[in-house]
Amino acid sequence: MKKFVSWNVNGLRAALGKGFLDFFLSEDADAFCVQETKMQRGQAEIEPPGYEQFWNSADKKGYSGTAVFSKTHPNSAYYDIGAAGHDTEGRSITLEFDEFYLVNEYTPNAQDGLARIGYRVEWEDARRAYLKTLDARKPVILCGDLNVAHNEIDLKNPKSNRGNAGFSDEERGKFGELLAAGFTDCFRRLYPDRTGAYTWWSFRANARANNTGWRIDYFLVSDRIANRVDDVVLLDGVHGSDHCPVRLLIDI
Repeated sequence: MKKFVSWNVNGLRAALGKGFLDFFLSEDADAFCVQETKMQRGQAEIEPPGYEQFWNSADKKGYSGTAVFSKTHPNSAYYDIGAAGHDTEGRSITLEFDEFYLVNEYTPNAQDGLARIGYRVEWEDARRAYLKTLDARKPVILCGDLNVAHNEIDLKNPKSNRGNAGFSDEERGKFGELLAAGFTDCFRRLYPDRTGAYTWWSFRANARANNTGWRIDYFLVSDRIANRVDDVVLLDGVHGSDHCPVRLLIDI
């Protein structure tokens, strides 16, 4: 059984001052995927024993960025999604192992007023094509902040948020296209009717205390290994970010 953890830390240097490393070590994951690092490697001392590190930082300092800490040395590591124009914000890392690919992603936010929806749609199409190419070779495990609540059950206030970034028809539709391309939302497969299950809460209006949240952080897997997933846990009791970590247990 493998354990993978994914967490948008909203700034890794800040998270280090809020118990990140203690949580990291207590999880003892086979691979720990981080989004929104907001740093370049070397800007903070992070050397957990027994882990190899992979970083993809944005060209713009203090913005975006991903990192993966892996106990197992991968056969290969790939950065970004193999598409021109999507390689400056540090949004994706792929590690290839013997039996599967592990992809860590921080999907671009469509922004207020859907100001960046055009770019977001381009990213979605490019990323789906990339994942399909990987999936043709071996199964894929995708994790990260995918910046979309797929269905109404995935956020507290769907009616008032319809059309907003993260719950626009365009983003929800593209997520549906990704699933239709051969991927499974692991949490929803196991817990199709669970309500109040969220991974992100605004810093405003006591959203977290009131559980006024969104489920926008995911583990997706290739359909053919979905039955190997033992559990997906939204670790909403873990603080240190406006997102909570997500844990996947899978027999692979």
